[in-house]
Formats: sequence, C-alpha cells, structure tokens
Amino acid sequence: MMQIGDYTWIFGVGMVMAFVDAYGIGANDVANSFANSVSAGSLTLAQACVIACFTEFFGALLLGSHTTSTIKGGILSVSEFVDNPEMLMLGMLCAITGSAIWVLFASRNGWPVSTTHSIVGAIVGVGISAFGGGAITWGWTGIARIITSWFISPVIAGLVAAAIYTFTKYAVLRQVDSFKWALRLVPFYVFFTIAIEAFYIIFKGAPGLNASSLPIGVVIAISFGIATFFAAFAWFFYCPWARRRIQDKEDLRWYHCFVIPFIGKRPTLQERDPEIVSMADSQAQRTHDNVNETIDIHENKKFAEEIPESDMSEVPVAGPSGWRAKANQYKTRAVDMALHGIRKDVRNLENEDLKHIHAAAELYEDEAEYLFRSLQVFTACMASFAHGSNDVSNAIGPIAAIFDVWQTARVDVAGSVGVPAWILAYGGVAIDIGLATMGYRVMRKMGNNITYLTPCRGFCAELAAALTVLTCSKLGLPVSTTHCITGATAAIGLCNGRLNAVNWKMLGWCFFSWILTLPFAGLVAGLIFAFASNSPTF
Repeated sequence: MMQIGDYTWIFGVGMVMAFVDAYGIGANDVANSFANSVSAGSLTLAQACVIACFTEFFGALLLGSHTTSTIKGGILSVSEFVDNPEMLMLGMLCAITGSAIWVLFASRNGWPVSTTHSIVGAIVGVGISAFGGGAITWGWTGIARIITSWFISPVIAGLVAAAIYTFTKYAVLRQVDSFKWALRLVPFYVFFTIAIEAFYIIFKGAPGLNASSLPIGVVIAISFGIATFFAAFAWFFYCPWARRRIQDKEDLRWYHCFVIPFIGKRPTLQERDPEIVSMADSQAQRTHDNVNETIDIHENKKFAEEIPESDMSEVPVAGPSGWRAKANQYKTRAVDMALHGIRKDVRNLENEDLKHIHAAAELYEDEAEYLFRSLQVFTACMASFAHGSNDVSNAIGPIAAIFDVWQTARVDVAGSVGVPAWILAYGGVAIDIGLATMGYRVMRKMGNNITYLTPCRGFCAELAAALTVLTCSKLGLPVSTTHCITGATAAIGLCNGRLNAVNWKMLGWCFFSWILTLPFAGLVAGLIFAFASNSPTF
C-alpha cells in the first residue's frame, strides 16, 4: 500500500521532464504562433521573444487553469489506477517523457506539431501498455476526434482566413487611396479583433470567469465592452496619429499616440533635413570607420601570417592582454550563447529557393500595410496570452497529477487535480526559455517559408486562427492552434490566385509530422512504461 511521500524520485524526475516538455512547447507552439508576425516584419525575433516572456508567463500564472484533467483528453479512465496510485505516478512520468522527446525532436527539425496531441498520444501509449487497447476510447469522444482534427483544423481556418483577407483586399488594399480606406476601417478591425480575443481569453482561460460560471450573454457583453473601448481609442487616437506620422510625415514618436489630440502640428521630416543629413553623415562616418577597422584587422592578420613564427614575439599586439583578454573572450562567448536563439534570421527573404514563391505574391502600398502592423502585433500578443493560459496544461497537467498522488497517496477519481501557482509559474518560465533558445527553428520553417507574408496577410491569418479555435471549441470540434495557423497561412498564399505562391513541400512535411505525433509519442511512452512497470524488484 502506497504511503504519503513514497516514490519521491518519480516526482523529482517528473519535475525535470515537465520542464523539458514545457521547453518544447515554447520552442514549437509559441514559435509558430509568432512566426507570422516576425515573417511579416511587424516584430523582430528579439521583440517576439521579449513579448512572449510576459504574455506566456502571465497567461500561465494569472489565467492558467487552476484545475486540470489528470488524463488529458479523456481517452483513458483515471479509475483504472485507483488500486495502484503509484502506477498513475509512473504512467504520467512516462507520458510526459514520451511527449517531451517527440516535441523536442520535432522542434529540432522545425516541424510545427500539436503539443496537445503529443501528450494525448503519450497517454494512449501508456494506457495500451498498462491495460491493453480496450482501455482506450477510440470513438468520436476519443482518438477519432483527434484524427479528424488533422483535416478539419487547417481547412476551416483556411476558409476563414481567405474570407477575411479577400474582404480586406477589395475593401482596402486595391482601392485607389488604400491608406484612406485603411484609416476608415482600422477601428472596425480593432473592434472585431479585440472582441474575439477577449471572448477567447474569458471563455477559455480565466478561472472563475468562463462559460460554466457566467451566462454566455454576459461573456459576450464583457467582450464587446472591452472591444468598444479599444475601437474608440483607435478612432480618436491611433488613426489621427498614424495619419499625421505616415501621410503628413510629422516628426512623431510612438508615445505621442496617447496624447495626439493635444499635440499641435509638428515639423515634418523634410523640414528637418539638416539634422537628418547630419545624422546620415555621422552614420556614414561610423560605417566608414568600421570598414577601415575591418580592413586593418585583415591586413594585420595577413601581416602576421607573413612573419616567421620565430619573429612573432617581436610584433606588438594592441588591446588588452593576459587575464583581461581571456575574460573579455569568455564574456563574449557567454553573450553569444545567451543570445544565440534570438540572433537568427527567420524571415527567409534572401532564400533563393523561395524567390519564385515570394515573387508570386501581389504587393500593395506600404502605407496601408503599415497600419496593420499594430493590429498584427496585438493579435499575436493576445493569442500568446491565451495560449499561456490554456496549453501550459499540456506540460504541467501530468506533473500536477504526480504531485497530487505524492501528497495524498490516492487517486482522485473525479479525474481532475488542483494546480499550485508555483507549478504554473514553473511551466511559464520553461515555455519562455524554449522560445528564446530554440523557437527560431520552427519560425524559420513557418511564415515566409510557406508563402510571402505582409502585415495585412499575417494579421488575417492570425485572426482567422483565433476565430477558428474559439468557434470550434465552443461547438465541441477538435482543433489545434498549430494546425489552424498553418492552414490559414497557406490559404492566404492561395488568395494570390497562383498555386506556386505556396510552398507545398513544406506543407507536406507539416502534415506528415502531424500524423507521426500520436504514434511516435505513444510508442516511446508505452515502451518506457512497459520497461519500468515490468522490471524486477527486490
């Protein structure tokens, strides 16, 4: 009979594997969520990482579900473990290990996969290994729904994205004065976007503030109230600021947006030519100095190579020497290692293999596209916040179950356990680190690697993905955020009217990785559980 505090080693190893799994979620799920914003140029990779550090962490900590299903997806009954609670601990450890291995493998290869399906597949493997195939729910309420989602998610999101983008293309981008029409419609886009994102967070994320505790009409009213506030801000503040900054070319900073009605006419950039020329000259001088410095380095290197080794001791060496030089060297290496993941080029604009795909995209006025940058950034932030509040359970759900059994020495037959705040924070930190260090691999394979993206295209794809996830979740249809954003991006490319505007090879690899997720994670988790549960004991 298990006693409270037994099998502490399972809890300890589970904490490590939960961190690894959450790390993989950051490197994969969060990365493909921000890929369109980075590819469209609305955010740099470094900016996306900084934003995600806050949105993912606080989404997980503040709005993360404080109760989670012990068996993710309901495909295996928790009552199977009532007589052997320690086996539930072992099963969850094997499941999270199998999921982590697959997610990290997929992230290493740049494959965008569903981390939800990964943990579900791992639990299926554990269930088959422990009780046989009869213990798994194979029908529509279980595995069949997941397989169906491989086809439903990208198709529905693609249709929604195509509808939003087609409307935007004819209502704004193809108009004679597209910037004027964009200014008129931006507040409506803001209202629509905020209403969807607010409803998504309240309905799916916030504990105590969801459809189970509030009437659906109240949730809609709250969402519309928030959306109305932001739409009014866009109408009275953002649009006037954008018109004066972009069209009138006044010298305005981003923070002037909040007080723009009280700011008089400011000098234009043309009226500040002397200062701009001076700055340009300074920049040119710095560039010239850098070029000369580079030339000097190469010449010194060449000079050193020409000097016999016996005479090298007589050559003067400039700069710090001894321990200071080594300290600077180690410092530089440490900085390079820390920033390795955010210094990568993930936009693929110079990729020769993608030139023909990018050339097939229709281009529009930069001024109109600029207005969609803020919308796309906001959409990415809200989606990331909601993601942190929901999908962090993929990693911390199993460890929460292990922790509960370790503390109580029993299985909660209700199938749900409490999640301490420190575990939510633990998962949020791991997600942030995963994005910052390995997220570039998935971002590089998404976005412009599927089709050429601009702020308007990226905004439509992200909005369509959020709308699809929200609607299908309400209807009980199984969808994946990863699958939705992939399908929406491909549909945006097809709206160019040319098949060669989409990288079909990359889409094929994406779909192949989706199919592999369940069996691979399940096989690894099942084998580990079979090995551990059937090992000889003293």
